[in-house]
Amino acid sequence: MRRKVRSEQGKEHYQHRNFIVEPIFGQTKQARGLRLFLLRGFRKVQAEWKLWSLTHNLRMLHLARVG
Repeated sequence: MRRKVRSEQGKEHYQHRNFIVEPIFGQTKQARGLRLFLLRGFRKVQAEWKLWSLTHNLRMLHLARVG
């Protein structure tokens, strides 16, 4: 794995991780405090995650509009 990551293609791929999806998880965990899901069961956790995602997206739209 170390060899893969240090290759030119691996470096390029790894750089994209910083701006694709991972910051959203960091923001959700750190700034908004989602450390554990409140509900139990796969379907309930999926629904809870969708609510978190919805509020994140609405917040981003609001911030973009407010400027």
